[in-house]
Amino acid sequence: EDKIVKLSPKDIYYFESVDNKVFAYTAKTTYEVHKKLYEIEESYSHTDFLRISKSGIVNVSKIAYLKPTLNGRFEATLKNGEKIIISRQYVVNLKEKLGIYVVLFV
Repeated sequence: EDKIVKLSPKDIYYFESVDNKVFAYTAKTTYEVHKKLYEIEESYSHTDFLRISKSGIVNVSKIAYLKPTLNGRFEATLKNGEKIIISRQYVVNLKEKLGIYVVLFV
């Protein structure tokens, strides 16, 4: 609506790239962001934001719970009830960020 809105990172649930546009999702609203996804990833690399797919970055502090799905992917249910998919290529990074380690007994 031709407005510039200042968002606090703590209010952002995730970023998503759709049709060469990047959007920031909050609990109830979506905003278009005039940055590339890789720029956002670099800017927030030392925070709770983590790349979860080629087209998405999630604020891990907004994840309510995770559920494994087919082919090694995870489904994250966010605190606002929205569900997003974590690609299997990024599951290891997510587990590392969350401190989830699998112990194998031999």
